[in-house]
Amino acid sequence: MSELTDLYAQIRVCPKCVLAKGRTNTVPGEGPENAEVMMIGEAPGFHEDREGRPFVGAAGKLLDELLAGINLKRDQIYICNVLKCRPPQNRDPFPEEMEACKTFLDQQIALIQPKVIITISRFAMARWFAEQKISAIHGKPKKVGALVVLPMYHPAAALHQPSLRRVLEEDFARVPQILTEMAHLSEEKPAPKAPPPQQLSMF
Repeated sequence: MSELTDLYAQIRVCPKCVLAKGRTNTVPGEGPENAEVMMIGEAPGFHEDREGRPFVGAAGKLLDELLAGINLKRDQIYICNVLKCRPPQNRDPFPEEMEACKTFLDQQIALIQPKVIITISRFAMARWFAEQKISAIHGKPKKVGALVVLPMYHPAAALHQPSLRRVLEEDFARVPQILTEMAHLSEEKPAPKAPPPQQLSMF
């Protein structure tokens, strides 16, 4: 059993907050353990709660189309949410619920070690972009250590406001560019300098 599947087992029986009482299924996340791209949403919805998988409704179908536009498939990226259980009536997460799930998300990021994290909810975005608005920063990458964080609108937003689809397509187009730039930077990183030869003392 890998560390990630062991983490999923912990999530499935998690009793840390009130959401444990109303869930049908937990939704830990899914994708390859060596994914270069990780996408973090807010919380499971109705369909996700029923199936135990993230992004399986209409927004998930649009996500598949957006990924196809940059020659990626869903099974090439890692997808999860800030919360692993559905809040009642899809309400906003409460602080204590996010705190209960924080260690799970921390471990997922540490285990996957993605090159790019795409945030598609304000609650995921707030981790790296405190008190910022998505309308002002969407599509603008931020370097955080060895990681690049790219905030985007949630695909569901384009279902309610079709004009946002073009915005999402343009923001998704940044992902391959960022991965290419990161690969080049890694290749160009100079080898560590050898220490200078020791001078022999004549005395």
